[in-house]
Amino acid sequence: MTTNPNIQIEETFVLPDPPERDADDMTSSRHLAKTGNMRYLALHLGNPQTTIVEADKHLIPEERVPRKGRRYPDLLVAFDADPQLFQRNNGYIIDNQGKPPDFILEIASPSTRETDQTTTREYYASMGATEYWRFDEIALEREMRLGGDSLVGGKYQPLEVVQVSQEVLEGYSAALNLILRWDHGELVFIDPATKEPIFTYEYQEARAERAEQRIRELEEENRRLRGEQSAAGPQGP
Repeated sequence: MTTNPNIQIEETFVLPDPPERDADDMTSSRHLAKTGNMRYLALHLGNPQTTIVEADKHLIPEERVPRKGRRYPDLLVAFDADPQLFQRNNGYIIDNQGKPPDFILEIASPSTRETDQTTTREYYASMGATEYWRFDEIALEREMRLGGDSLVGGKYQPLEVVQVSQEVLEGYSAALNLILRWDHGELVFIDPATKEPIFTYEYQEARAERAEQRIRELEEENRRLRGEQSAAGPQGP
């Protein structure tokens, strides 16, 4: 068997695996992986053939960027993108995808709390990421707990975050068409159409339990009414 020397096999550029996270930098795992938030978000957004929802993977503007020029977002979302190319590259390369990400979220840890607000924010703006959000489960300052920016003219402009109650903050992401909520230190994605959290098994279980409780209450009320009618005896003509 001979090989045609005129046939060229295109090589795919493959990024190395991201470096291991420090022990104090694992808050993102708790809020995204362990809670299932990333999976539920991917299910909610749909269109897996053209939508990328990934975490802790390389984000670079072009191939062969030095390690110091790379970032590893806690959560990255890109629409009208190529998930298979993402897998082949082992990361998001803007030149290869033909567009920047639409949404980036960083979850603060002790080692990233300051840079998430400054240099990382500037870096994502220079890359053209449409929205950049920060979440900090233990921040004392309200403005540090939840923050978002939208790219306008190549620079980030703050998005409105409102205080719903003492321990609940909310901001709207136009990129995702979802509300991001800081709820007693927990990250929750809210569907603005229903004002309810996006589908999660835990939410569905709680909803089913509430429905069952309501059924039990109605059954008890019906038994009480039947008992009162029996005690009153037959009604006359």
